[in-house]
Amino acid sequence: MTYCCGILVRDGLVMIADTRTNAGLDNVSTFRKLHIFAKPGERIMAIASAGNLAISQSVLSTLTEGMEDPHTGEIETLMNAPTMFQAAQRIGKAIRAVHATEGAALRAEDINFDVSFLFGGQIKGARMRLFMIYPAGNFIECTTDTPYLQIGEHKYGKPVLDRAMHYDVELYEALKTGLISMDSTMRSNLGVGLPIDVLVVRTDVCDADLNHRIEAGEPYFHDLRSRWSAALRAAHRNIPLPPYKSEYEAKRQNKEGNL
Repeated sequence: MTYCCGILVRDGLVMIADTRTNAGLDNVSTFRKLHIFAKPGERIMAIASAGNLAISQSVLSTLTEGMEDPHTGEIETLMNAPTMFQAAQRIGKAIRAVHATEGAALRAEDINFDVSFLFGGQIKGARMRLFMIYPAGNFIECTTDTPYLQIGEHKYGKPVLDRAMHYDVELYEALKTGLISMDSTMRSNLGVGLPIDVLVVRTDVCDADLNHRIEAGEPYFHDLRSRWSAALRAAHRNIPLPPYKSEYEAKRQNKEGNL
């Protein structure tokens, strides 16, 4: 399993991905799932992947080597895509190309063609954008109403984002919330784990403000996990007990008094 999260706010883009892959309880490995394509000052794009590792690596290799446009003969890559939308289309095209090549062999082995991507970034002169791309190669785009997208084991981290995230959140506040979302997922699913790769990009800069890997034992993330757990326990203690037990006790005592 995996968990990847992309957050698009007014100040910029945050992308977070874990690195754990496993094919059983005794076969756990670490692979980078957040990949960056950049020409500083001109464009920066990032892809986070979830699903079958072999398929996602094939798609990424196809995008890196490029695909020939049958009409123009041009080799299309992410680095020469004129817009983020057309870059997202090229990812979809690469997914379909890999499916055409490997789909039959996977079906013969009863293996699902399971892959999805988060794709975000900015090309100079255009706006920052964030997409989620499905196994069929189609995609949706992040909006200001719900300024985040998730792939992989998303259900445990979603409530944190639902409650705390909005388009005007400061960029590093968005990163903090994303890390809490990741921690919530890690606490509930052993298939998601450290190290965690993080990318932060400010709007109209077209370069990484932060490109960082959080390793096991890193002081800030350890402190964040401890503080979040303590805050949840404190909030739980501060909520009054339900009144239902006292009502039941009053009825029981009243009944006993009438005997």
